[in-house]
Amino acid sequence: MQQDERMEEALGILFEQFWVLRADEPLVYHRLREQEHQLKRYVSEKFGFDLIVHQHFIKLEKIPVDPKAWMGIQSFVEPMDYAIFCCALAFTEGKSTDEQFLLTHLTEEIEEMYPGELPIDWTNYQHRKSLVRALKQLDALKLIRTVDGEIDAFAMNDTEEVLYEVSVHARYFMRSYPEDLFQYDSVEAILSSEWSRQKDDERRKRVYRKLMLSPIVYRESKDDLDFAYIRNFRNRLVDEFERYTPFRLEVFKNAALLVLPEAKQRYTLFPDKKGISTVALHVATKLRQDAPVPDEMGEIRMTLFEFHALIEQTKQTYEAKWSKQYRESTARAIAKELIPLLRNWELIEVEEESDMIVLHSGFGRMIGA
Repeated sequence: MQQDERMEEALGILFEQFWVLRADEPLVYHRLREQEHQLKRYVSEKFGFDLIVHQHFIKLEKIPVDPKAWMGIQSFVEPMDYAIFCCALAFTEGKSTDEQFLLTHLTEEIEEMYPGELPIDWTNYQHRKSLVRALKQLDALKLIRTVDGEIDAFAMNDTEEVLYEVSVHARYFMRSYPEDLFQYDSVEAILSSEWSRQKDDERRKRVYRKLMLSPIVYRESKDDLDFAYIRNFRNRLVDEFERYTPFRLEVFKNAALLVLPEAKQRYTLFPDKKGISTVALHVATKLRQDAPVPDEMGEIRMTLFEFHALIEQTKQTYEAKWSKQYRESTARAIAKELIPLLRNWELIEVEEESDMIVLHSGFGRMIGA
């Protein structure tokens, strides 16, 4: 099937960026506007997504089937960061575009709005750091602009002042919901409400979302209907993704994933060029050579002690190819870095109650030499 390069470029931008701001990327904005009708029809029909085209920005509302930890704001480290971020958003909603405000005024409002059991205390260094992270994110998203001052100084001294300005984009960050947010009592309720407005072809839209937004889609049970759809309509899916994206669909007994035959700078990829990725690939290679036979779902279970032993065996075989940091590290220290990496890429999971490591079939598809 002939590749549609204009659609490939446009979809790549929409899926990889939170939004396209006309002031920052005028040429990209106008190219997307030219394809507006084709893009809206495609993302609505295949994914059930809304493409919002505004005079100041273009945004694809990307809602996952299953939210994952890596989908959060990566610069945030505490739940407080998110709470302060949302309080600051509420504060800006009451302001006019280009209206200026002082950090002191914002911190007073956040104190009043903050929903935590314990009150905000700006003399507490950790609370100030949390505010700094939240405001840096607001700035990075172009929801506010720094007019004068430096927010990092507030982390060291709670009397520091900064002057901000509300941008035209501030009130468009939050997406609209089918019902008032107070009608929902859980994340699950919010997610299920999304499907209440997707009456047609819900299965197809679930599958397209999973394939495009997840590193790997696993067969979760013998009667997994989403995975059955991927198998039954494999040829159609292959044609679709190869026509409109640079990805190639691979389908195995227990896993399906989109892969890139050639690395492209726009996309976040596994493996990357970091040393821990080299370690991960060598561990996968050792696993294929020596591991027990996986179960019917393609999974291998092992204790944390056994996982450390696997890393140690891998180290003995391959450490000459590793960077100095990992050659000199213990198996336990390597595991502390390796486990979060593999969890984010949905290659393993750790059972919280038992601390058992579950190696998914996706990890078994990889090898490094």
